[in-house]
Amino acid sequence: MVSLFITTLAILFVLGIGLYFWQKSTPDNSERVLPPNADFNGLFGGDSSSNNQEQTQMEIAERQQEATSLIDRARNGDRAALSEAHKVGDTDLYDRVLNEFVQGVTSDPDLLSLMSFVSQNELPVNSGVAKAVIASWQKLPNRSGTIKALHFAALSNNADLFRETVEQALQLWREGKLTGISAIEMRALFEGEFWILSSHSRRSGAGFILKRTLANARRELEAAASEAQA
Repeated sequence: MVSLFITTLAILFVLGIGLYFWQKSTPDNSERVLPPNADFNGLFGGDSSSNNQEQTQMEIAERQQEATSLIDRARNGDRAALSEAHKVGDTDLYDRVLNEFVQGVTSDPDLLSLMSFVSQNELPVNSGVAKAVIASWQKLPNRSGTIKALHFAALSNNADLFRETVEQALQLWREGKLTGISAIEMRALFEGEFWILSSHSRRSGAGFILKRTLANARRELEAAASEAQA
């Protein structure tokens, strides 16, 4: 009996130790709970997509307000608005602000002042400014005006506008209305200003037509230069 009792105690002791280690190796229930989703904001949290939409709407409203302010300042002659519009990086906004200044030009001195401001601050030239310079030059064509008209037409990066200016200058030269510019100088002026255009403009369809126009002008001016030297 004693041996049987001892054997029973031994068995219970071994079972107790096994049960202890089995419970210890079992992971706690809290560890089985999955972590919350990163996008979960709680029962009372806001919708992230809604918040993003509100933020976008606020940014759009701020940009519209800034654009309105810059245009109003341009109408009042504040040229600092033009530099600020350029820093914004919105080409359309910059053109709108610059065109406001062009519309405000009432005399050649006003236009010259605007041209100087744009050049000194290394600001982009758009077609609006270039056309204003060309129109002023057409009223009184001369050597200085021809150089400025061709230069600003090239700075506008508009291949069609530059081609039209080249054709007008060539026609005025044929009619003897451009004194002080030789055939050789005219050819050099055309070709030099051509390279101000961006590579994209030069390779475009309008750029192809421009190249053909320049080639014809080159042949005509070279022939005229040869006749003058004969």
